[in-house]
Amino acid sequence: MHSDPVDLSTSPLEGAIPGCRACRLSRRGFLVSALGAVALPALAVGATSHVGGTWSTEVPRDALTPADVLNAVLEGNRRFLAGQRQERDVFAQQRAAAAEGQPPKVVFLTCLDSRALMETVCDLGVGESLNVQIAGNVVNEDILGSMESATVSAGAKLVMVVGHTCCGVIRAAIDQVRLGRLTSLMAKIGKAIAATPYPGEKTSRNPAYVDAVASTHVRLTMDAIRAESPILRELEKQGRMAMAGSMYDLGTGRVSLVRERPELA
Repeated sequence: MHSDPVDLSTSPLEGAIPGCRACRLSRRGFLVSALGAVALPALAVGATSHVGGTWSTEVPRDALTPADVLNAVLEGNRRFLAGQRQERDVFAQQRAAAAEGQPPKVVFLTCLDSRALMETVCDLGVGESLNVQIAGNVVNEDILGSMESATVSAGAKLVMVVGHTCCGVIRAAIDQVRLGRLTSLMAKIGKAIAATPYPGEKTSRNPAYVDAVASTHVRLTMDAIRAESPILRELEKQGRMAMAGSMYDLGTGRVSLVRERPELA
């Protein structure tokens, strides 16, 4: 059962961050963007209004809608696939971020895989994304708190849960592997295994089945975020933040959106 709506008109984080210039700017930006009285439009893919499906340092983060951010993430992946990544002065971006504070637009929850670095495969620059990596892209209280900080304090407009193909943690969960602390982590994937309808061979030796479970797990992870974080649920309800699920194909490099209700497709 959902709790009462969260009052986002004031922030418990305001004033809690030490007073360097970058942090002061970050707090002010989050108060304007995340806690402003005007609600942003709900997520609608293709609704990029004024930035042509992408962003640049010339487009303030607060001028973007969640749909702008999602479209730009996907367009960045298309540039990555085409080998047409944007030219950036990374060192200059790093110096600017250190001096002026970060304006992240998206927070990624991804699996702990060295091949699935979203800022690379979506062609993002310094300060444009926040990244939470954990084996199996599962959620717990600490990760939920981090995502609440990323959206409420840092002002990210999009939470994106990312699974990937050929996931070793998913295979291990299917095989019910027991390995130290990883055992309890993989138990969180059990619901996805049970909830994945599949007509073929349901074993870890079948890559298509492994990927189907990974996709289901992305959807259930999004459900868990909404159920367990009243703050994120309320931000999404108000249109100030959007949530999206996706799968990253290690073989092709493509990021594809995951339908939240595949039975309606």
